[in-house]
Amino acid sequence: MSSQPLLQTAPGKRIALPTRVEPKVFFANERTFLSWLNFTVILGGLAIGLLNFGDTVGRISAGLFTIVAMATMVYALFTYHWRAKSIRQRGQGGFDDRLGPTILAIALVAAVVVNFVLRLTKSGAQ
Repeated sequence: MSSQPLLQTAPGKRIALPTRVEPKVFFANERTFLSWLNFTVILGGLAIGLLNFGDTVGRISAGLFTIVAMATMVYALFTYHWRAKSIRQRGQGGFDDRLGPTILAIALVAAVVVNFVLRLTKSGAQ
C-alpha cells in the first residue's frame, strides 16, 4: 500500500475552480435587509406615537428615536449593498458586522435612558 495521496498536485500550482453562488444566498441577504427595515418601521412608529401624543419630553424622545431609526435604515442599506457586492464577487470572507449593530444598540439604549431621565426629572420637579 502506498502512502501517497490519490490526487496529487504539482507544488506551487493552485487549481482555480469557479465557485457557484446559489440564489438562496442573495435571498438571505435581502431577507436580512427587510428584517432591519421592519425594525426601523416599528421604531419610527414609536417615535410618531410619542410625537403625536406626548408632551415636551415626548417630542424630545421622538426626535431621538427618529434619529436612531434613520441611522438604522442607512446602516441596513449600506450593509445590504456591501454584502451583495461581496456575494457577486464571490467573496470568501465573512459577511458579518459586529460593530454596526453594537453602535445602533448603544444609541437605542441611550435614547431610552434619556427618555427615562427626562421623565424622572420632570416628575420630580412638579
